Amino acid sequence: MSELETSNSKLEARLKAEAFSRGFALAGVAPATDADGFSRFTDWLDKGYAGQMGYLRRHREARRHPRSILGTVRSVLMVGMEYGGSVERGPPARSGEERAGGPRSTEPVGRVASYAAGPEYHRYIWDRLNDLSAWLEAEVPGCSAAAVADTAPLLERDFARRAGLGWVGKNTLLIHPRRGSFFFLGALLTDLELTPDEPFAGSHCGTCTACLDACPTGAFPEPGVLDARKCISYLTIELRTEIPVELRPGVGNWLYGCDVCQDVCPWNRKAAGSPVPFPHDPGLEWLDPVELLGLDEDAFRTRFKKTSLWRNRRTGLLRNAAVVLGNVGDDRALPALERALSDRDAVIREAAAWAIGRIRQRTSSE
Repeated sequence: MSELETSNSKLEARLKAEAFSRGFALAGVAPATDADGFSRFTDWLDKGYAGQMGYLRRHREARRHPRSILGTVRSVLMVGMEYGGSVERGPPARSGEERAGGPRSTEPVGRVASYAAGPEYHRYIWDRLNDLSAWLEAEVPGCSAAAVADTAPLLERDFARRAGLGWVGKNTLLIHPRRGSFFFLGALLTDLELTPDEPFAGSHCGTCTACLDACPTGAFPEPGVLDARKCISYLTIELRTEIPVELRPGVGNWLYGCDVCQDVCPWNRKAAGSPVPFPHDPGLEWLDPVELLGLDEDAFRTRFKKTSLWRNRRTGLLRNAAVVLGNVGDDRALPALERALSDRDAVIREAAAWAIGRIRQRTSSE
């Protein structure tokens, strides 16, 4: 091994150690070349599976190579930060008054995807990656680095697999054999030529189809392919208009995002337990849709501005609240839904009218 290679290997070990010290559970190096899955990505776009996510089409070509983010890039450090799963997570206990149908019942409650039950994760990861970038630039004066956390045009899963962090499962998520899939991906691009880790070879999904079979809306047209237009996470977060009526029953009580395909994955049940560095807010894990329907713009901003739930704004979250009540609510939800019929937002009014019809139909048949 040459002196340069020895120096680089020491730097890589220190860089990963610094990443771990900042809360990342996974770290690996990939070479900065064309993304392995770029042709699959463009085919996916051409089939219309991206739905209303126009930013994916607009920045299509930029995802071919990470030089679109850092022109001099030679290496990509991929990192993973665990946020914990929801396999054993249940709704909050209710008081005796609430169980008896008191004045402010918290039933039914709306589920929030595990990753969103905490602070806005982009900023949380950026802060730690930017700190890691500053460490690297101080360690190697003159080098360049750029932090990426989901919003830049990088096919993260391709580079994570290439960095040895896992394989892409049938549910299209990256799965690590010991850590499962409940983790965020981030990247640190640099113009340093670091020795890459061994890519993760093969897949360990085998004949298992648990994730495909469990999807409530049938969002997987085939293993490894997601039709985002049917995905509950897309419907409750990315979609800005009405949720298609035929897909609303499948949303169930998911208020924001969805964990179903991860909850049923055997690799998550087998995942090793460890302290989760990403902070959780128990008050965000389950939310009362009736209460949400009473939030005006100011109240919504105060409560959710610094969380991931801010992403789809008041319109999206109150629309989702009405759909959840239409799926699992009873006549106790009718007053809130009837008030929502006068909301200034047409999307909320339409969802409330649909929910009222569903509840009345359900109660009349009991």
